[in-house]
Amino acid sequence: MVPHHAYSRLGSPGGTPSPPGSPRRSPRTHRWPSKSASGRVLQAPRALVQRMAWMLLSLLLRRQAIFLFAPLLYVAGMLFYMGTVSLEDVPRIISRPSPGSIYRSPQLYRRLRTDMNADNSSDALATVWRHPYKGGMWRPCMNMTMNELPDSNGYIYVEANGGLNQQRASICNAVAVAGYLNATLVIPNFHYHSIWRDPSKFKDIYDEEHFINTLKNDVRILDKVPDFIMERFGHNMSNVHNFKIKAWSSIQYYKDAVLPKLIEEKFIRISPFANRLSFDAPSTVQRLRCLANFEALRFSNPIATLAEKLISQMKEHSTDNNGRYIAVHLRFEEDMVAFSCCIFDGGEEEKQDMNAARERGWSGKFTKPGRVIRPGVIRMNGKCPLTPLEVGLILRGMGFSNNTAIYLASGKIYKAEKTMAPLLEMFPLLQTKETLASAEELAPFKNYSSRMAAVDYNVCLHSEVFVTTQGGNFPHFLIGHRRYLYGGHSKTIKPDKRKLSLLFDNPKISWKALKRQLLNMRAHSDAKGIEIKRPNDSIYTYPCPDCMCRSNKSEVLKSPPAR
Repeated sequence: MVPHHAYSRLGSPGGTPSPPGSPRRSPRTHRWPSKSASGRVLQAPRALVQRMAWMLLSLLLRRQAIFLFAPLLYVAGMLFYMGTVSLEDVPRIISRPSPGSIYRSPQLYRRLRTDMNADNSSDALATVWRHPYKGGMWRPCMNMTMNELPDSNGYIYVEANGGLNQQRASICNAVAVAGYLNATLVIPNFHYHSIWRDPSKFKDIYDEEHFINTLKNDVRILDKVPDFIMERFGHNMSNVHNFKIKAWSSIQYYKDAVLPKLIEEKFIRISPFANRLSFDAPSTVQRLRCLANFEALRFSNPIATLAEKLISQMKEHSTDNNGRYIAVHLRFEEDMVAFSCCIFDGGEEEKQDMNAARERGWSGKFTKPGRVIRPGVIRMNGKCPLTPLEVGLILRGMGFSNNTAIYLASGKIYKAEKTMAPLLEMFPLLQTKETLASAEELAPFKNYSSRMAAVDYNVCLHSEVFVTTQGGNFPHFLIGHRRYLYGGHSKTIKPDKRKLSLLFDNPKISWKALKRQLLNMRAHSDAKGIEIKRPNDSIYTYPCPDCMCRSNKSEVLKSPPAR
């Protein structure tokens, strides 16, 4: 008789033996439990550490666990290693500044000065402009209308804010809006700004009579609000409805939102009024803007008289170049340097000066929690103002010889005695309004930043070449005005400051290589000077005749008929 346990090896009774079942683990690792004499299974004692090790090993044998535990084991090993090694034995990682992130122009100037002074190979004033003028093709058509204006829809009073040229944009936009809405424009009022601190009124800067007469066939303009209108509001301007208009609003918004209130109240005000009208506007609006900017806005007689004298003196200093001179708009005043957050070569003293200037002008703006200022990145992005030394290097590299007369338009230069010295070495014929005019001549303008800027504007306007070193309304308006005067060619040099940051930070560049790069930059500025206006470009910078020649008076919004 076959024992009962034999069936597990032979299969079913009377059949062929069946193979043994597959073990759950490898036979080499499987251990059968031993039995005691009583038949009970005996478990081998295992320590707690052994059981935990066995569990960890079994987890690691699974494929998914490798990705979980491998990084932890690596970090644990590194921590153990770092705990056994002295920090003095760990190699130091040396961080090198990115090319173009540090101001090294003084070192470059000292290294290249000898080669630069020995180079008198060309005079850029004689050959700077390769591209011919466009003749009358670019000149805006300012056709003066003689039609009688329809009855006014009411009075508009605007408060222009900002500096000289931001206020100028406000004036031109106000003329365009008033003309389009068939309203009577009151001479704009100028806000007193905490930065410019200039209390000048419209007539202190512009010829008010000329302004009114030039626009009389297009827009009614008065120097003040009539008394019978002010009586309705208790002679208190705060009682007049004030429109808070978003920046760059379309002319359609003025038609839909402002005109109904104007017709109802007969008097409205808009404050503040800077950049409150989109550049994408109909031809009638663009024509009024250009008529105001290029024809109606003429500087007041005291400003024009002083500017004409300075222009005459600059031509006398330029006899070697047939009376041609260069005008440079230099923005290296203390507030501009502080606002840029760039670092130059003034060390700890400069740092303290800039921190104090930022706190005076923009209390708390630059010290907000979480704000990170990266001067190196700012410089590489071309956002740092050019120093006087860098302006000299640029102009000498572009082929302007040291006998070129330069007019410097600027405010008070930061650390002028130190920073201006290299520029004066490179261009000894450099002049400013302070060096050309006497103290008595400047006295009426001295404490009025907008009037001083207006004098600079006029002298720059009539220069052979205009060099802009920083963005802003001043160069943008000048570029457009010069295009208007020179038949479409702005004759402007606008350096590529991103490229300059790399050139001036190159410790191996030679004078010949630097000059080649700067001559290419000058040629690029020449080509850019005659580029065509794009749809949303400022009409003040690109006075394109296609946007101004058509005048459709039917678009003027007349008063509704009386019921």
